Amino acid sequence: MTRWWSRLRPDNFTLALLGTVLLATLLPMTGTAARGLDRFTDLAIATLFFLHGARLPREAVVAGLLHWRLHLLILACTFVLFPLLGLAFKPLDGRVLTPELYLGVLFLCALPSTVQSSIAFTSMAGGNVPAAVCAASLSSILGVFLTPLLMGVLAGAQGGMADPLHAVGAIMLQLLVPFVAGHLLRPWLARWVERQRALLRHTDQGTVLLVVYGAFGESVSEGLWHDTPLGSLLAVALVSAVLLAIAMPGITWLARRLGFGREDEIPIVFCGSKKSLATGVPIAKVLFAGGSLGAIVLPVMVYHQLQLVVCAMVARRYARKAT
Repeated sequence: MTRWWSRLRPDNFTLALLGTVLLATLLPMTGTAARGLDRFTDLAIATLFFLHGARLPREAVVAGLLHWRLHLLILACTFVLFPLLGLAFKPLDGRVLTPELYLGVLFLCALPSTVQSSIAFTSMAGGNVPAAVCAASLSSILGVFLTPLLMGVLAGAQGGMADPLHAVGAIMLQLLVPFVAGHLLRPWLARWVERQRALLRHTDQGTVLLVVYGAFGESVSEGLWHDTPLGSLLAVALVSAVLLAIAMPGITWLARRLGFGREDEIPIVFCGSKKSLATGVPIAKVLFAGGSLGAIVLPVMVYHQLQLVVCAMVARRYARKAT
């Protein structure tokens, strides 16, 4: 029982997320304070992606790009398989799930892969780490373009979503430009960034908490919890679990069917099945500026915790089989 609890108990970041949602519910910011928080959050997001760009080794990009079949499969799982799975839940829209929560499920399915945790789990499992670095980073960069365009196809103007092409420009300015600037300055910043790994982790998590607080505070003021039945919240957890339960075994089967070895299968499974909360929340902030942002990011938050727990167990199993 102790071993199972150690695997299933929430990590500190998840507890911080729950605390942030509670704080936003009890003490939401409004008026001038909310606008000031919004501007500060934009600055924090730009800083986060600048640091991500400075940390990405160019050697890993060059080495990883040579493995094009692996990257093509991961991108297909991330931006084709998941959106199709999201559409399969359409019968739940307006019945078990509120329209805003179903829009959040579609948004979850259109998101790019995580970077840091995908690399960490690949390393823990004994997989191809350079390929994971390149695949996860490529997915994150392409997500700036593909996620808004996919949402335009999947949801149209539902939920107050901004025009996809306009959103791509705004997201590029907020995420991609700082990322490229950080990467170009890497020769001068690399050593400092490597010594400050904890800073990047805290910047990553702190930025997500800021956006979640602002999003939920605004949504609570607009009646989020009053308009969202308990059954719909439970349905979000169930849908997230079903998505992960289909994706991970399915992606594993695809990797083996296509002849990938164990070292390459591992990054395919982790990068192909994970969805980025750190990238998703800033994109949602731009894409759904006029919508119910709190309800839309809720499925991403739930899936985030589930994927961490399940991927940790899968990574340990891969590691045990290798010894």
